[in-house]
Amino acid sequence: MLALSTIASTNHQERWYAAYTCANHEKRVAAQLQARSVEHLLPLYSSMRRWKDRRVLIDFPLFPGYVFVRLALHDRLRVLQIPSLVRLVGFGEQPHALADGEIALLRSSLTGAMQFAPHPYLRIGSRVRIARGPLRGVEGILVRKKNEFRVVLSIDVIACSASVEVDSGDIERIF
Repeated sequence: MLALSTIASTNHQERWYAAYTCANHEKRVAAQLQARSVEHLLPLYSSMRRWKDRRVLIDFPLFPGYVFVRLALHDRLRVLQIPSLVRLVGFGEQPHALADGEIALLRSSLTGAMQFAPHPYLRIGSRVRIARGPLRGVEGILVRKKNEFRVVLSIDVIACSASVEVDSGDIERIF
């Protein structure tokens, strides 16, 4: 009996989920979520593209193929009916909620002056913790790119990562 009430309360509690989209449809899905008044997050990064006659700054999804949505599981049908939204990421038939602080951290980091860029998902490498600054306490993998240090932050549920430039004095190795 207790298990049924726990399941029912879980279905009515709003949580963040990763929604998998068709390729290159993230902005369309985000627009549909906005139209349906569903809280969502589509992290973007800017990249300069050059054509023969001009250079243009274009916004791309930081996590290609994914949009994050906040909803109660009993409301998931109104999200799953959106064209180009394939499914909520999970295990088996059950969507898997993201950890409580992941979206809050991502959202607060994107509003700052930090430069995010997509990065291949890594499982090996030196684990580090950022010791100072707005991302203090965040753990990730240290990589070096063109004489600059970057920490790769990973969201395991969707197997995606993003890297952020950090000062070498602001990180500490985790043993």
